[in-house]
Amino acid sequence: MHNDVLTVILAGGKGTRLEPLTRDRAKPAVPFGGLYRIVDFTLSNCINSNLRRIVVLTQYKARSLDRHIRYGWSFLSAELGEYIEVLPPQQRIDENWYKGTADALYQNIYSIEKEDPKYVLILGGDHIYKMDYGDMIRSHIEREADLTIGCIPVPMREGPNFGILQLDEVDRVLEFDEKPREPKPMPDDPQHCLASMGIYVMTARPMFELLCKDATRPDSEHDFGKSVIPEMIAHHQVFAHRFRDRNRKAVPYWRDVGTLDAYYQANMDLVEIDPVLNLYDKEWPIRTNQPQLPPPKFVFGDDGPRGYARRGEAIDSMVCQGCIVSGGSVRKSILATNVRVNSFATVDASILFDGVDVGRHCRIRRAIIDKEVKIPQGTTIGHDLEYDRQRGFMVTEQGVVVIAKAELPEAFSGRGRS
Repeated sequence: MHNDVLTVILAGGKGTRLEPLTRDRAKPAVPFGGLYRIVDFTLSNCINSNLRRIVVLTQYKARSLDRHIRYGWSFLSAELGEYIEVLPPQQRIDENWYKGTADALYQNIYSIEKEDPKYVLILGGDHIYKMDYGDMIRSHIEREADLTIGCIPVPMREGPNFGILQLDEVDRVLEFDEKPREPKPMPDDPQHCLASMGIYVMTARPMFELLCKDATRPDSEHDFGKSVIPEMIAHHQVFAHRFRDRNRKAVPYWRDVGTLDAYYQANMDLVEIDPVLNLYDKEWPIRTNQPQLPPPKFVFGDDGPRGYARRGEAIDSMVCQGCIVSGGSVRKSILATNVRVNSFATVDASILFDGVDVGRHCRIRRAIIDKEVKIPQGTTIGHDLEYDRQRGFMVTEQGVVVIAKAELPEAFSGRGRS
């Protein structure tokens, strides 16, 4: 069955709400959980679902994403018809950037048709979750549907951020309202509404016809949720598929890490005693690019000032390969590869990207620090938010300090106030 399916991952979003983390990279390429990129979860779901014909449509700032996929996802066999192919904008149709999700597919319709699929699985590359897409594809085929929409209940307050579905008793879609101001609740649960996950299975032939029709409509926004789905409900077989979590937890896990605070919290979830997202499940592994690096190292010594011991330690934290915690203290934090925490520094509830170097006697709390940033000795971050703002650092609504790549050294001047 899966040989009849082509998977298309839409990975071209700007991710403006994640700036400055997306200044130099696409949202799906943003690091997550120390070792991974956000797109790794979607790609791992595909491989674990035995879907091995995958096209990734990129657009903005795609170099980092393209490099990550090339280095970390090149294990599929072309001789067996398996591939993950990155497609930048081809401009076969016109010279514009993609106007929306439907337009992104339309502008690549030649490449999709060339693979001759019976069904097309359309995914976003910017959500964190575990899902067997095979269940959804089988449901689509059994119902002889033209479109099947993956959906999940969300609290009513979050409804305006999603496309909201209304279903009949057999899960046929009766209404689809894209990001409504006042979403309708689920009939049997007034506290929740049923949201689209941005996961679609489409039968290829009607999909091609609809994309071509949508492309000729001058009033269309060329977006799946706003343009294509409402049109299909009236004239085609459209069904919903309720999310079945492969995370093996009591509550289904699906996160849109579209804001800095949501991104921070999803990472912090990983260092809980019983994390809500299980990265250690051998039956549903999350793959990524694994650099060849030495194991992490923790340095202890008693050569500190006034006889204080230098004790390298990490408590309730995730520490990746190549890290050296040289006499510093790390708590409830995530250290990506090649991070160094020097003597008498403290890092608390923070996310440090690859190659960050924390100088001696630094105090860092509730911060996200991007790649290769060098924190000078004695710097304080996250203990005085007003002082952090004065230095030009981004501070989120929930008080998380974000340090961008290549932050100027003078921004770190002074020790700050406690």
